[in-house]
Amino acid sequence: MTTATPAEPVAVQPLFRPFSIGELELPNRVVMAPMTREFSPGGVPGQDVAEYYARRAAGGTGLIITEGTYVDHASAGTSDRVPRFHGEDALAGWENVVRAVHAAGGRIMPQLWHVGAARAAGAPPVVEAPVVGPSGLALDGTPLGDERSTLTGADLDEIIAAFATAAAEAQQRGFDGVELHGAHGYLLDQFLWSVTNRRTDSYGGDLVARTRFLAEIVAAVREKVSPSFPVVLRLSQWKQSDYQAKLAQTPQELDALLTPLVDAGVDVFHASTRRYWLPEFEGDTDLNLAGWVKKLTAKPTITVGSVGLDNTFTSSFAGHPSSRSDIAPLLERLERDEFDLVAIGRGLLADPEWAAKVRDGRAEDITAFSREVLAALS
Repeated sequence: MTTATPAEPVAVQPLFRPFSIGELELPNRVVMAPMTREFSPGGVPGQDVAEYYARRAAGGTGLIITEGTYVDHASAGTSDRVPRFHGEDALAGWENVVRAVHAAGGRIMPQLWHVGAARAAGAPPVVEAPVVGPSGLALDGTPLGDERSTLTGADLDEIIAAFATAAAEAQQRGFDGVELHGAHGYLLDQFLWSVTNRRTDSYGGDLVARTRFLAEIVAAVREKVSPSFPVVLRLSQWKQSDYQAKLAQTPQELDALLTPLVDAGVDVFHASTRRYWLPEFEGDTDLNLAGWVKKLTAKPTITVGSVGLDNTFTSSFAGHPSSRSDIAPLLERLERDEFDLVAIGRGLLADPEWAAKVRDGRAEDITAFSREVLAALS
């Protein structure tokens, strides 16, 4: 006698439909958002990191995007407990992570990262190296005070090569794709932003000119990996230093920003917002940033921003309790194809089974996020 498998509640079906990025097949639309954890001593992810990600895969998450990992450039990072994506020891650790996630039925991509001038207000460097940026400026536009802080053409070539090499290693080590961190005021985003990019060469100027460095990184990555290997780009309007910042004030400006990146080879855009339900531009549509990016590029997009929670990450990380909020509005937007995938951050930090509990109608059993969960890789 065959026992029928209970169907998931109709209300959440849009979140649990399969999705394909080229040849990569995802079992559902749930993505683990990249979140820095600093549990990799010496920059090497250990068995605890592998088990941490595997638990999310086993809990029903369709795609995992790892915490940011430093590319091979001396000024890339701030902490020797953040994993790197270079060196045989770190890459062997990442291979172990991939095996664990795949064994649990998941898909996984590393996020490749260079913090650039964002390091100015943070911890000392992993190695002795200058804080760098497009124009030697901190995120508030003030000079960094070191003549080495303005990246030269040779420096840019090194960084482009570092991203491309890391992407090639990701494919070789068994990852399912790669994400480039071009958001939140880190280096790639600093080139896009007029506050930090005041270059007078071909990497500076108007909005389209400021896309050149990022477009060259995307193109170099695309050249180093196979055509079927997905390249995801995370972007944002807001910066960690300015939540009201805007790269594009209008849909037309956003289109101008995105076009060179599409031409360079981006497969998926991960559009980071702090609250997914807010319209990105004034007007007669409530499209969020992911919705506008999809409309303008026809590329798949990932939305993110306080999904299932009633406050932003800055508030909850400051110790204010997070309560669950209704995801019905999210599901309605997903059903009408405003975006394709949904990234969950704090929800998956607190509960590895977030996806399975939502799928099975047990949302009330989801463990609530609190700042205490940051103390360990639970």
